[in-house]
Amino acid sequence: MFLAESSIQLVPDGTLLVHILFIAIMVAVLNRTLLKPINEILSRRDALLSGRMSEAEILSAAREEKLHTYETALREARSEGYHLLESEKAEALREKERLLSAIKDEISREVATAIQATRQQESDVRKDLEAEAGELSTLIGEQILRRPLR
Repeated sequence: MFLAESSIQLVPDGTLLVHILFIAIMVAVLNRTLLKPINEILSRRDALLSGRMSEAEILSAAREEKLHTYETALREARSEGYHLLESEKAEALREKERLLSAIKDEISREVATAIQATRQQESDVRKDLEAEAGELSTLIGEQILRRPLR
């Protein structure tokens, strides 16, 4: 029996309506004073973040465009540099060939002059040898015959 008297019995009565009314008033007051300003702050923050995100996307797109422009200009500059290098190399080769040709011509002229001088020397030596051979043959003939041949 003792347990039956101390047990709680839940029977809805008028106080239940009062509690529900207090809860509804507290929810209304909390919504107005706390939740509404927090929701406004959150919505402003979301708007600001979405604005900054779109600004970041615009800046990222501009960066990509500038990077593309830079890479294109760099490629063109490299290509132009390679073409300039090739043209300079070709010009240097032409200059080298011109110098080699001039040196070959000069050497050819010097060789021709040296050949001509050698032929002249050969002719002079041949005349000297012929004259000397004539003298020696006369001398030898005189010694063999023991008389003058002239």
